[in-house]
Amino acid sequence: MSAPIRVLVCDDQVLIRTGLVTIIDAQPDLATVGECGDGGTAVEMAERLRPDVVVMDVRMPVLDGIKATRRLAGVGVAHPVKVLVVTTFNLDEYVYEALRAGASGFLLKDAPPDRLLNGIRTVATGAALLDPDVTRRLVGKYAARIRPSDTKDETRLTPRELEVLRLIANGLSNSEIAASLFISQETVKTFVSRILTKLDLRDRVQAVVYAYRHGLVT
Repeated sequence: MSAPIRVLVCDDQVLIRTGLVTIIDAQPDLATVGECGDGGTAVEMAERLRPDVVVMDVRMPVLDGIKATRRLAGVGVAHPVKVLVVTTFNLDEYVYEALRAGASGFLLKDAPPDRLLNGIRTVATGAALLDPDVTRRLVGKYAARIRPSDTKDETRLTPRELEVLRLIANGLSNSEIAASLFISQETVKTFVSRILTKLDLRDRVQAVVYAYRHGLVT
């Protein structure tokens, strides 16, 4: 049996933090290794405990979640940590800044528990996650700012790869794409890997941005 995914929870509201810890620790494949109430402590604890994923709030004292994410997962960090931003604030600027800071995903606190748990598992694997409720509005507004120098030609993708890319941009998971196209999840993973490689993209978040910037999704 593989070791559980190690999670650090950072939220300045004690009740919410306790609730997140309770939900996470109830899962056999997840385990919290610590909790804290500000971004500064999160950075210190993450460097010491080396969690697989940090569940990070945005608005916090001492150091906010965006700055803490940049210190943990930003460009040039020696030992980057995967960060899943979870916040009550459904504001475009928070999503954009969190992703620019290096976060692997973004969820709202009113998301159902299973979406949070799946989000942690998804981010832990190295994949990226965007709450489907905010993806379209976010990328539509900020796509030109995220990759302003992108000049790649999507015609290098096969018709099936383009189809998968459009579904990714619409917020579908691998399982949902598999069901939509009547193919296996392993085949979807292969398509996603090919898309990222061909377009020189880091993860699904950049794939979503690429699709919007090139008019593949409206």
